[in-house]
Amino acid sequence: MRITVTGQSGQVVLSMLERAPEGVTVTALGRPGLDLEQPCSIGPAIIASRPDLVVNAAAFTAVDLAESEEAAAQTVNGAAAGEVARAAARLGVPVIQISTDYVFDGSLDRPYREGDPVGPISAYGRSKLAGEEAVAAATPNHAILRTAWVYSPFGKNFVKTMLRLAETRDEVGVVADQVGSPTSALDAADAIFTVARNLVERPNEATLRGVFHMGAQGEAVWADVAEAIFAERERLGGMPVRVKRIATTDYPTPARRPANSRLDSSRLKTIHGAGLPHWQASLASCVRRLLSTEQTG
Repeated sequence: MRITVTGQSGQVVLSMLERAPEGVTVTALGRPGLDLEQPCSIGPAIIASRPDLVVNAAAFTAVDLAESEEAAAQTVNGAAAGEVARAAARLGVPVIQISTDYVFDGSLDRPYREGDPVGPISAYGRSKLAGEEAVAAATPNHAILRTAWVYSPFGKNFVKTMLRLAETRDEVGVVADQVGSPTSALDAADAIFTVARNLVERPNEATLRGVFHMGAQGEAVWADVAEAIFAERERLGGMPVRVKRIATTDYPTPARRPANSRLDSSRLKTIHGAGLPHWQASLASCVRRLLSTEQTG
C-alpha cells in the first residue's frame, strides 16, 4: 500500500514515517513541491505521487497565532484540505483528514461523541472545522479523525516543554481546569494505518467512512500530565519538580481553549478495530525516550 501524507515535519507525519508497517510505503510531501499556502500546488503533487490513499496531516497548528492570522489558517486548514480531498477523489482513492477537539466549544460535561454539535471558540478551531466540511464536500470516500492533546518525541509539544522547564525550575505552574486525553502521535499513527488499510481493502463499506474520534484512553487535566512527566523524570534520576495547579485565567492566551477536550473514541475501536492505549503508559514511554536521547546526545 502506498500512502501519501501532507507535511514533512509534523508530529503525526514523523510518527507515520517511523511506524509504517511492513508492506506500506509512506511518502511525505511538503514545500516546495506541495505548499498548503498555495492550494494550486496540491493537486499536481498528490496526483504525481500515485498513492492508494492520502492522509492530510499538515496544518496551521499555531493556535494563538491563528487569532491574528485567521485568513492564513483558513487557507491552510480549510481550503487546502479541500484541495487534498479533491486530488484524492480525482485519483479514486480514500482520504484521511486529521482534525481536532477544537471544533467543539468544550462545554459538555462528558467526552464528546462524533455526532455532538460543533461550535469552535477559536480561529484555529474554525479553520479546522472548515477543513472537515471541505473534505466531506469533496468526496464521500473519507475518514475524518479528530484527535487532541498530541505529543511525541518530535517537534514542539507539552511534554518537551515540561522537560525543558524542569531543567531550571523546581516548581512549574500548570493549568488544572482543562481536561482531555493526552494522545501519543505514535499511537495515532498506528491507528491511522489501521483505518487506511480498512478503507483501501473494503471500498464498499460505508460505515468505515465519516467522522471518528481518535484519542487515548483515560483522561487528565494538564497539571496531572505535568505531574506524570516529572514523576517519570524523577524515577529516572531527575530532581523533583512540583506542580502548582493554576486556573486558565491565571495563564491568559490569545486563543480560548476548550475546557473539555475529552473525546469518546469507542466508535473508532468498534468499527475500525483501532483502539489507542491508556495515556499514562504511552506518556511514560515518550519521557523515557526523550531523556535517553538527551543522555546519549
